[in-house]
Amino acid sequence: MGKLFGVNTRISGKVGQYIFRQTKTGTVVSEAPVKPSTPLRTQRQMDIRTQWANLGAVYKLFDSMLRRGFEELPPGMNVYNAFIQANLGVVKVYITKKMRLNGGVILAPYQITRGSLPSINMTLTSANILQSSVCIDSLVIDATTTVGAFSQAVLENNEAFLEGDQITFFHGSQTIDMVTRTPRATIKGYKIVLDTADDTMLWDHVSPIGFSSVNNFVGASQVITDGAAVWVHSREDVEGDLKVSTQFLYVENAALATYQNNSALVASINSYGGVNSAAVYLQPDLSSN
Repeated sequence: MGKLFGVNTRISGKVGQYIFRQTKTGTVVSEAPVKPSTPLRTQRQMDIRTQWANLGAVYKLFDSMLRRGFEELPPGMNVYNAFIQANLGVVKVYITKKMRLNGGVILAPYQITRGSLPSINMTLTSANILQSSVCIDSLVIDATTTVGAFSQAVLENNEAFLEGDQITFFHGSQTIDMVTRTPRATIKGYKIVLDTADDTMLWDHVSPIGFSSVNNFVGASQVITDGAAVWVHSREDVEGDLKVSTQFLYVENAALATYQNNSALVASINSYGGVNSAAVYLQPDLSSN
């Protein structure tokens, strides 16, 4: 703010970015306040923003179990950022802001780990039982199977595994809140370290849900319905760094499709303020995105 003298002393009001005001002591000039502009929220920006809600909710379900799930992260990037980066725009799931605040989450086939160990493949048997590619040959896993016997079978039939390696099975369950109708989910992790000298019972450490024998391979004990599942191979090297296999969740979830269509996209966008442009954001064919 300042005083003017000379030719500008009779000016009053706003001129450009300045405001002139006449006082008893002269003409006072000040800068006009800058009106905050509303940021443009485009269709693309909101499409990305609305995916974050479910991605963050699914990551939270793992409750730090993925804290070392991505190898060799660049400086400044943590595992959560890597998880978001790996899945954003790949598997699109849209939940509303209200749903997220109420604890809503939809299990989806997201990538949960990325690393240098060979991936564990998953297939469905003719009976729809999920089967891994971890071969155990003729070993039949039951309540009498020891960790040592299981470890020996894995090491003898799978070149990628070494003594001391870990196999983790993640099992997710999708439910619907009967009062609010909000979709909810849980994820449990079961891990076993391969130790041929361990004579404790395998099922004292892990659940049969992910550590059963299926056609000479490690598999699930039941059909995965309204849920998700995956096996992860991990190894800590001599320097203390964790190596993992790259894995994606297998998902059998009837609720998933409801939150991947255009109606879910529109509802989610509107819950976060909508698109403040003239562009129409309805997309009849989401598969083209």
